[in-house]
Amino acid sequence: MSHEPETQSHEQSHAHAHEPSQSHSHSHSHSHTHALSSNLLTAFLLNLAFTGIEIAGGLWTNSIAILSDALHDAGDSLTLALALYLQRLSVKSADARFTYGYRRFSSLGALISGVLLSVGVGYMGWQAVHRLSNPEPVHAQGMMMLAVIGVLFNGAAAWKLRHSHSLNEKVAGWHLVEDTLGWIAVLIGSAIMTVWDVPIIDPLLSLAISVFILWNVIRNLRQVAMVFLQRAPAGFDVAAFERRLCEFPGVLNAHLTQTWTVDGEHHVLSTHLVMQPGTTREEIVEAKRHVHRLLREQDFEHITVDVELEGEDCSAE
Repeated sequence: MSHEPETQSHEQSHAHAHEPSQSHSHSHSHSHTHALSSNLLTAFLLNLAFTGIEIAGGLWTNSIAILSDALHDAGDSLTLALALYLQRLSVKSADARFTYGYRRFSSLGALISGVLLSVGVGYMGWQAVHRLSNPEPVHAQGMMMLAVIGVLFNGAAAWKLRHSHSLNEKVAGWHLVEDTLGWIAVLIGSAIMTVWDVPIIDPLLSLAISVFILWNVIRNLRQVAMVFLQRAPAGFDVAAFERRLCEFPGVLNAHLTQTWTVDGEHHVLSTHLVMQPGTTREEIVEAKRHVHRLLREQDFEHITVDVELEGEDCSAE
């Protein structure tokens, strides 16, 4: 609708309905992101410290397997550092370059981490398949000692990320879960091999863990892909939402509802309302407030409502 009074009502209703929840959301988001950064920092430091221990242990046991895993953990440390950087960057406010803010940098971190983890898991799985036909002897007692340390360090880091919300943190957490499960497998395998000479157990356990981790990483990468493809927020029914809008007095139709998620947690929505001829400015304002009330508890940060009266052309069609 092109009338000046309506333009003013749009601005006033948007400010009145959106500012309080936006302020609360910003405060909550800032503290939440700070907690995520703290968890990622702790996980990074634990992983980096264990990488140093693992290098020393690999040289001590003369185990190429442990030295290879040390290289893998060094890569994980770099991945966690990248995830931490992008997570902190994602809290920056919107500007002229990124008008929806920097939240999607967190999803970018999840995408990069997921791809790197998939490559790493694929390589470990390939190595395990190769060793099935050519089992190699291992230093069982030395492996067992390092496995205990590995479970403690990686388990503590994974525990810090157990209540993950952002996709970035979830994928970083799976890096640590992979490492923890890998060391549990080493612990079980080395304990068995201390009693019996069955080196094939090591690649069998490694292969099973690789399949499990890869399945979960692909599942998380699918969510990341949906974010970049601008799919509607999970669980949000556009048709049902438009039906609820039509139940509001004076609203004859709701259409052209478009919604997507910025990062899997914070969402954007725009919609068009068709209202009865003769609708007053106050009624338009109240209809817009109604839209904001419906979305207030669903993490929608950017809401745009366009209004036209019945019989007017919709400029977006």
